[in-house]
Amino acid sequence: MAIHKVGVVGCGLMGSGIAQVCAMAGFTTVVREVNQDLVDKGLKGIEKNLGRLVEKGTITEAAKNEIRGRLKGTTTLEDLKDCDLIVEAIIEQLPAKRELFAALDGLCPAATIFASNTSSLTITEIATATKRPQRFVGLHFFNPVPVMKLVEVVKTIATDPAVYEEMVAFGAKLGKTPVRASDSTGFIVNRLLVPYLLDAIRALEEGVGSVEDIDNSMKLGCGHPMGPLTLLDFVGLDTTYYIANIMFDEFRERRFAPPPLLKRMVLAGWNGRKAGRGFYNYADPQKPTPMKI
Repeated sequence: MAIHKVGVVGCGLMGSGIAQVCAMAGFTTVVREVNQDLVDKGLKGIEKNLGRLVEKGTITEAAKNEIRGRLKGTTTLEDLKDCDLIVEAIIEQLPAKRELFAALDGLCPAATIFASNTSSLTITEIATATKRPQRFVGLHFFNPVPVMKLVEVVKTIATDPAVYEEMVAFGAKLGKTPVRASDSTGFIVNRLLVPYLLDAIRALEEGVGSVEDIDNSMKLGCGHPMGPLTLLDFVGLDTTYYIANIMFDEFRERRFAPPPLLKRMVLAGWNGRKAGRGFYNYADPQKPTPMKI
């Protein structure tokens, strides 16, 4: 089936980014949040992003208005019932996702495709809350969505091959590079990235190097755009801790186990950039200083 109208559930950092790229690609897009304040905040962020693109000359003012005209915010789940595709980008908790999709399953016609932006939960676990596992995929975007070119398109053992191919094509229509991934916890990126990040914490714990030296080593020695501890602060230590626990529960391998230091930092509320403190102190966000840990 052709995709004409897209619903996005969640208008936070990821959801608003997904809604923006869908509208920019020409799709009529409806984004839903639980209250109007969150809808307004998300749409304001999109308008700000589009304004930057106009300033850079990437799009015209007329194009910006057309994109904005394709985008609608709502607090009502029923407003998504006529969407051809619904992408979920809510809190990374299985019960919440299953509850949402069970409700959508009762609202939407059988032809509607469901997709989750989860980064760590298995798509199959989420899809079993519906009666359409054959029309259920993972679409894992990366932050910031309008900038990052990758989308992991995740197929379960129950996904209809034609639906899967439609979603791969959809990713390309958004201007992304779609990669095909199977429904294994962490998919491709986090399967490789999370053990690397956890090993960086272990290296710090074991005195292999300081915060700054570990980051500089990976930036200058491997050409990474940012060091692993800086990346952890950017992603959020609480988010990483949550994902690592899910992956460890799945695989029971030490490389996925959260190091004790990560657990203690999360318990202390040192969750990274968003909390003002993690492996770096962000009292001056423009000049973060390494913490003495």
